[in-house]
Amino acid sequence: MDIKNEVLYRVYFLLFGLVVPVSIILMYKTVVIASVEGERWRNQGRDNYLEYRTVEADRGNILAADGSLLATSIPYFNLYFDPHAPSEEDFKKNLDTLAHCLATYVLDGYTVGGARAYLEGLRAGGDRHVVLKRKVSFAEKKFIEEFPLFRFGRFRGGFIAEKASERKRPFGLLAQRTIGYVRENAKPVGLEGQYDRVLGGEPGQNLMICVDPAADLWMPVDDLTLIEPVSGSDVVTTIDIDIQDIAEEALLRAVNHHDAEWGSAVVMEVETGAIKAIANLGRTDEGWWETYNYAVGAAVEPGSTFKAATIMALLEDGMVKLDDSISIEHGRTTFFGEVMEDASPYSPKLDTIRVRDAFEISSNVGIAKMVQEHFGAKTSTDNGPARFIQRLKDFSLNMPTGIEIGGEANPYIKEAFSSRDEWSGTTLPWMAIGYEMKISPLQLLTFYNSIAGGGRMMKPFLVSEIQRFGETVETFRPTVIDRRIASDRTIARVQELLESVVENERGTAYKLRSGRYRFAGKTGTAQVNYSKGNRGRRIGGYRASFVGYFPVERPIYSCIVVINRPRRGGFYGSDVAGPVFREIADNIFVSKPELHRPINTGPRPALVAENMPGFSIGGAQDIKTVLSYLDIPHYGSPSTELAVLRPRSDSLVMEMRSLPDNLVPNVVGLGLRDAVYVLENRGLKVEVEGFGKVSRQSILPGTRARGQNIRLYLR
Repeated sequence: MDIKNEVLYRVYFLLFGLVVPVSIILMYKTVVIASVEGERWRNQGRDNYLEYRTVEADRGNILAADGSLLATSIPYFNLYFDPHAPSEEDFKKNLDTLAHCLATYVLDGYTVGGARAYLEGLRAGGDRHVVLKRKVSFAEKKFIEEFPLFRFGRFRGGFIAEKASERKRPFGLLAQRTIGYVRENAKPVGLEGQYDRVLGGEPGQNLMICVDPAADLWMPVDDLTLIEPVSGSDVVTTIDIDIQDIAEEALLRAVNHHDAEWGSAVVMEVETGAIKAIANLGRTDEGWWETYNYAVGAAVEPGSTFKAATIMALLEDGMVKLDDSISIEHGRTTFFGEVMEDASPYSPKLDTIRVRDAFEISSNVGIAKMVQEHFGAKTSTDNGPARFIQRLKDFSLNMPTGIEIGGEANPYIKEAFSSRDEWSGTTLPWMAIGYEMKISPLQLLTFYNSIAGGGRMMKPFLVSEIQRFGETVETFRPTVIDRRIASDRTIARVQELLESVVENERGTAYKLRSGRYRFAGKTGTAQVNYSKGNRGRRIGGYRASFVGYFPVERPIYSCIVVINRPRRGGFYGSDVAGPVFREIADNIFVSKPELHRPINTGPRPALVAENMPGFSIGGAQDIKTVLSYLDIPHYGSPSTELAVLRPRSDSLVMEMRSLPDNLVPNVVGLGLRDAVYVLENRGLKVEVEGFGKVSRQSILPGTRARGQNIRLYLR
C-alpha cells in the first residue's frame, strides 16, 4: 500500500511539477508569438517564402511556305546583381577588379573609383536585385558573367541573368494581321492566337525563394524537382513571301491613290485552296495599317461580282442559254415600284441583247429580270425564290469557309418570304445583283476559286504543317468542301462568261486584258451606306471589287481585290480594283516560272537538214561570236554595227546593214534588244507587244524621227 502511494505521489509530482508548467509556458509563448511578435515573424516568413513558380517556354516560330521567318522570338537577358550574396572575403578580394570591368564595359559614365564606391554602397544597402544592364545578347551576357566575382555564379557571386524574349517579325508589317499576336488583357489575334498552344509549348516549374517581397523578387533554388519547360513547335504557313509583298505593295498604292477607307486583297492557289497572300489595309491617324482582317471578318454586299452565282443558278436549273435574248429596256426598269438602273455606258443604246452580253456589260436590269422571270413566282407547286436560295446554298455561299484564324464573319443569305429577314418583293431582283445579302471577300473568292478549279470547291487554309526542330510532326492536307458545286456544262459556261468579261470589247474589264497571258474575272461596284427616302436613293459611297483567276488555260491562282469607299480617281470596279488585280497578276506572272508554258510542250519543229542559217539580222559582233562558237565557216567584215547573214554554197557572208540617222529605220527581223537600241538612239519611245523577233512596226521606215512613240510587234 505504501509503495502504491509513493508511485502516485511521483506521478502527481511529474504532472503538476513538470507537465503543467511546460504547458503554461507553451501557451504563453504561443500567445506572444501570435500577438506580440506576430508581425515580425510573418515578415521573416515572407522573406524566406518558398514557392513553385512557372517557367515560360521558348515560343515557336511562324514560317512562310519557303521557310522564311514571319515571326520569331529573339532571346535577350536582363542582368542584375545581388550585393549580399557574396561572402565578405570574396567581395573585398574581387572588388577592385570588378569595379574596373563594370566601369569599362557596363556602367556608362562611371570611373573605376566611382564604380568601386557604387558597389560598396550597394553592399551597405538592402537591395538584393540591382539592375546592371537590360536587354543584352547571349554573347554579351557570357562575357559579363566571366567578370571577377560574377564568375562564381548566382549564389556565391551574386550575378543574376534573367532570360526573356521579344517577338519579332523580320519582314516588318508583311501579313501583320494574319500573323497576329498574343498579349495580356487582349483577345488573341491571327495565327499567333489560333496556334497559341502549339507555339507556346509547355511551361516548366522551379522552386524559388522570395528575397524581396516588395519587389516581388524570386530567386531559383537548386532543387531536384525542377521541371524543364518544353519549347513550342513551329507553324509553317502557306504564305508566299514574294506574292504577299506583291499584293501588299499593289494594294497600298491603290488605297493611297484613291484615298479609300480600306482595302483588301487575297491570292489563293486554285488546286489546293492554300492562301498565298492576304493583305488588309485600313486608314489610321498614323497612316495605312493592318488594323483589321477585312478579307475574313468583313461580310459586305458584294455587288456585281455576285452575278456569277446568279447566272450559275439560272444555267444549272436550265432556265436560260447564253444566246437567249433578254430585254434590258435601255438599262432602266422597275420592280414593285423600285427603279433599277444599269451603270454600263452601252445600256442606254441597247434594248434586246443576249444573255452573254448582259453578263459581259454587267447589266443589272438584264440579270435581275432573268431571275425575277424564272425564280420569282410562288405557286402551290413551285416556290421559285426558295429554289434560288437553295441553289446559292448548293454553292456553299451560306457557309463560312472555316479558315484557321478566328473572327470569320458568317455570310448572310435571306430565307425566302421570311419576315425576320424582311423579305419583300424587291429582295429577289436585288439579291440577283449582289444586294440584300452579305458575304466576306474570302468566301466570295472561295466560290470563284471553285469555278477556276472546274467546280471543285476547296477549303481555304493558311497552315500546311507543324514542325519541331525542323522535323514535320503534323501535316494539314488540302480539304475538299464539295467535289462539284455544279455540272461540268454549267461550270464551262460560267468560265466562258468570265473570260468574255475580259476578252470581249464590250466587257467591263476589257481595258485590263494582257497581251502576255489571259485571265478571267468579274468587276463589281456596290453602293454603301445607302438609304431610301422621299427624295430617292441616297448613297454614302461605293465599294469597288474585282475577282478572277489566271492564267485561263490552266488556272493556278485566283485573286480578289476589294477597295471600300474610294474618294478620288473613280469608283467603278474596273477603274479601282481591276488595275490592282492586273498588277498583282502581272508581277506574279513575271516572278513565277510555273505560270509560263514550257517551250518544249508543243510539237517539235521540223528541221531541214544541211541548210545553212541565213538572212538573220543583228549586231555584227554578236553574230561573229555565235558563228565562231558553233564553228560555222563565214567571211566578211562589215563596218556597220549591224550585219545581215547571207548563205553561200559552203559558208556564210556577213554584209553591211546601214541605218539612216534622222529617219525611222526598218527594224523588222531584229531581236528586241537590237531594235530598242537602234530606235532609242534616234529618240523614239518604244512600246512592245508579243515575243520573238520584230515582225511589224507601227511607223513606216523612212519617216522623219521626231521622238514619236513606236510600237513593235514581235512574233
